[in-house]
Order: sequence, then structure tokens, then C-alpha cells
Amino acid sequence: MELKQVEKITKALGDRNRLLILKAIRANDGNLDCSAIVTSLALAQPSVSHHIKKLTEADIILPHKEGRFYSYSINEKLLDNYVNTLKNL
Repeated sequence: MELKQVEKITKALGDRNRLLILKAIRANDGNLDCSAIVTSLALAQPSVSHHIKKLTEADIILPHKEGRFYSYSINEKLLDNYVNTLKNL
């Protein structure tokens, strides 16, 4: 993994609300839609959308379109690669 990608992932993970989003997705069998994230975190929808955008731009979560709506899952392969890269720095 290139250091530029490590930096992008690290920045995306550097926010408490984004970590809570990942935790919520993991608690829901690894797949959660945006409205459920809004409900579980008690954040405004625009705020959740902002955090989801940052996580998807860093490829930490993967969007899945279902009709008009999106659900999100954690990109386990990327996170495993990220952790291994950090271990080898």
C-alpha cells in the first residue's frame, strides 16, 4: 500500500463519528443503510452524509445501491492491508 493511501485512510479514521459509523456497520452484520446510521448515531442526515463521503472516498466503506437507497459495508481487505502496512513501517 502506498503511503498516500495510508495517509488518506488515517485522516478518514481520525474522526470519532466516522469510527462510530464503522462500529454501527460492524454491529449490524457488516451492512447498514444511511437512515439506520442516522438513527443509531443521533446525528443530522447531512452530517452522516459528510462522514460517509469521507469514508467512501478513502475506500474504507463500500456503497451498495438498492433501488434509490444505499447501504454500506466495511472494506475488510483494505483495512487488513492498512494494518499490515502500519505494522511494517
